[in-house]
Amino acid sequence: MVYTKKGNSLSQGNEMDQEKILIVDDSRLSRMMIRGFTLATIPDCSVIEAENGEDALSKCQDQEITRMTIDYNMPGMDGLTLCSELRKKYPHANMALLTANIQDSVKERTEALGISFIQKPVTEDKIATFMRD
Repeated sequence: MVYTKKGNSLSQGNEMDQEKILIVDDSRLSRMMIRGFTLATIPDCSVIEAENGEDALSKCQDQEITRMTIDYNMPGMDGLTLCSELRKKYPHANMALLTANIQDSVKERTEALGISFIQKPVTEDKIATFMRD
């Protein structure tokens, strides 16, 4: 599903000149929150949501994605594996890994891929800061 914000309401859309942002999280509630925070920060963007790695790879196949927020713990492919795959296709995209797993090894792998690290819980400030960078 692709969402854009028009005035005070959400509408489905797919305009070519909009920044396209991919949100990947197996939690529907998390995706809804991140989408809301994203559209509050960048109202004219298009948001593509995916519930796991395979869904994300399928949905962004023919898209020019500029920013991505990717959950770390998901069924099937984990977020770092997905980031590695997406980095090949989108070498210049801004990516953020969202996770409650704050182990040094996860942070180091995230940094090695050139990905931002956002510790959960997700807040509007954290998402807004990432979207503005």
